[in-house]
Amino acid sequence: MKDVFGKLCSFLRDEDGVFSFLCGDDFNKLSRFFEDKNVVAGEKLWTEKDICHYTAIIVSGQVEVMKETEFKEQRIVVGIYGRGAIIGELCILDNSPRAVTAVAREDVSILLITKENFDKLIIEHPELGAQLLKGMLYSVSKRLKGCYDRLRSVF
Repeated sequence: MKDVFGKLCSFLRDEDGVFSFLCGDDFNKLSRFFEDKNVVAGEKLWTEKDICHYTAIIVSGQVEVMKETEFKEQRIVVGIYGRGAIIGELCILDNSPRAVTAVAREDVSILLITKENFDKLIIEHPELGAQLLKGMLYSVSKRLKGCYDRLRSVF
């Protein structure tokens, strides 16, 4: 748990993202709801249509996110995410299956929060849960704005 707390605190100093609405003491409370996980390069974090068990924040390394196409065994890369990015956040909110496949491009360290722990956080610390949700929404909105800019450049 100390390792999780240390990694959470590192985001307080360095990142403008999912934890940006939290203060120092919040990280101590939050750390018991997160787990630390390392994934080796080439390993899948999840596959499209899998049941959603967790959402993750990348501490180090890169994760490639792919979407299946109409052609069998063919996927397109829809994003490459690194330090500070939240991934897998959509299905944890609506219990839908995974919308994409996520693969570690290099060795990756992530902090994950399971659906069960996310629900416990909301019940036990509603104000902290609201701040985390606000950070998640902020991160997703930044990503969506970037998508709009890339889409505009195509036309």
